[in-house]
Amino acid sequence: MQYWIPKALMLSALVTLSGCGIFTNDAHHKRNYQANKPVIIPEGLDAPRQDPTYTMDVATYDNSEEAKAVKPPMQVMPVAQGSWIEENDKEVRVYFDKNDGIEDLSDFIFGSVEAVFQDYNINAVNVDKANGTIESDWLSIVRVEEGWLWDDEIVAEQRYKYIIEEKEHQRTAALKAQLVDYRSETVPLTPLLQQRLETRALNAAIAEFDYRYRQLQVDLRQRQGVISLELGFDNKGNAALMTEQGSDVVFERFSNFLERLQFTIIEVDQGKGTILADYEKPESSVWDSIWGEDTMQLPLENGQYQIVVSPAQAGGTSITWMDKNGEVLEPGTMNDLQQALVAALRTRGVQI
Repeated sequence: MQYWIPKALMLSALVTLSGCGIFTNDAHHKRNYQANKPVIIPEGLDAPRQDPTYTMDVATYDNSEEAKAVKPPMQVMPVAQGSWIEENDKEVRVYFDKNDGIEDLSDFIFGSVEAVFQDYNINAVNVDKANGTIESDWLSIVRVEEGWLWDDEIVAEQRYKYIIEEKEHQRTAALKAQLVDYRSETVPLTPLLQQRLETRALNAAIAEFDYRYRQLQVDLRQRQGVISLELGFDNKGNAALMTEQGSDVVFERFSNFLERLQFTIIEVDQGKGTILADYEKPESSVWDSIWGEDTMQLPLENGQYQIVVSPAQAGGTSITWMDKNGEVLEPGTMNDLQQALVAALRTRGVQI
């Protein structure tokens, strides 16, 4: 009796490993696809009328080897920070949001695609940054490693076209991968194979984007200095936030920082130095305190605000806040806002 459990476990393991050898898979046997015979009408009775509109052909199951070899479509994997996909999107496409430290989102995506080409030891051809397109030379996106049972044994080469579609506010961009040419002596190109290859090519670019941004984060942390955000006055005498950094640097980093504080960026105009954003106070819950993620609330009412970033005459940069009517916030409100923003900057380790 003491050996019953180990023997039972061994038998279970053998059944699991042998699988198909013990349990025959005849779910698609022809006997399971028999059509019902038509109703036999007794003599002397009229046959019921059959509307030809609803007449259906009897389907048969294709038990060929080719049918068994069909593989499911591949999925786009948005593994990079700030990347996402639209539900039920029919195109092989991923979206990137502009993360902290990225100066030009389109250029950063271009660099990620070019890094993929370098990884395959090929050059980029037909580069058109103005229209957001870049094409690859011939490569085999599927790399077969000997010894793995689940590798795709595809002997083929392809050329791909990557398309970058940047939103007008330049804070979100979509990346698509299209197969533009294909050659193989043994494997014909099918719509399913094309989808799988395009998805592999896009996933390679997403993974490279993630790798390069992680490197960028390390560099940013190494360059972080003292947080400087004081209360002062802009060139028009309005109460404003002051920093020693240049206006271009502040403008880029501040818009990213606002998104972390429940602001929704509506419009960014770097030429005028203005940021239009909606603010909605976050709702705190007991789960925030349990997980150590206390919600940061600013001394502002819900609504739309206009932030003006401009060079100060005395040096540095001024950040002036106005409400939706263009009225500058009161000095008392600006004082409370300065203290809250400095606390948020220190908590999140962000440098203005």
